[in-house]
Amino acid sequence: MADVCSSCKNQVTNMKGMVRFSCPGCGKVEFVRCQRCRANAVQYKCQECGFSGPN
Repeated sequence: MADVCSSCKNQVTNMKGMVRFSCPGCGKVEFVRCQRCRANAVQYKCQECGFSGPN
């Protein structure tokens, strides 16, 4: 299955600088972020608990 950025929805499988992490608020949802969205601090939001980042 291809990884998709949680913010921009672009495919990021094997992309340099991408990260994968659990929601800091609830730990139930996994986020995938591309290097561009990380560098530009593009927001993401957890559908489970409402946590949004980056803070």
